[in-house]
Amino acid sequence: MRKPSTGVTPESAPSLFLCSLAALVAALLGSVCGAVFFFLLTAFCLYFFRDPERPSPLAPGIAVSPADGKVVKIARMPDPFTSEPRLCICIFMNLFSVHVNRSPVAGKVVDVAYHEGKFFNASLDKASSDNERCACAVEDADGKRWSMVQIAGLVARRIVCRTEKGDELRRGERTGMIKFGSRVDVYLPDGWEPAVVTGQKVTAALSVIAAAKSGQ
Repeated sequence: MRKPSTGVTPESAPSLFLCSLAALVAALLGSVCGAVFFFLLTAFCLYFFRDPERPSPLAPGIAVSPADGKVVKIARMPDPFTSEPRLCICIFMNLFSVHVNRSPVAGKVVDVAYHEGKFFNASLDKASSDNERCACAVEDADGKRWSMVQIAGLVARRIVCRTEKGDELRRGERTGMIKFGSRVDVYLPDGWEPAVVTGQKVTAALSVIAAAKSGQ
């Protein structure tokens, strides 16, 4: 069995290059404090942009978490594509979470929509409708439609979406990231129920957050 490994996301390249270059320049100029500061900043960037390998569970009838963090809300909310009320699980990522987002289920991307907006604290209810966000709709093998929304927060100002309409996703496959902490909402289709509770900590691609109801 191959041991799990941890790499870094492609989005880390500019930050790592600038921080390491600044550390080198400071060292060449004899600035010990500057060299140490930028070296520590480089180390933080490596930590922040970490991207561990995570094999998702293979059991049928489950959905995995799209993000590392804490479940801050479970409630019926308007779907970002249809506006119909659907059960939604909201997961908040803090500054120290892994920020790579993953698909909760296997399926085909049928729609992607980006919305400009504000930058309220992502843990607030109004973040779902007022903040900058990117929504992705995925249709699973049973024709059920899932919506996953990446929401920018008070500090987070950059949403990275790697998916396009027509893409085929595996359960737990990387779909993008949000820089510097924010939130991901997952809207469940009919026939599915939460497998988590508010306040529970979850891990992207590994934690089961929803399950199909018996008989579905």
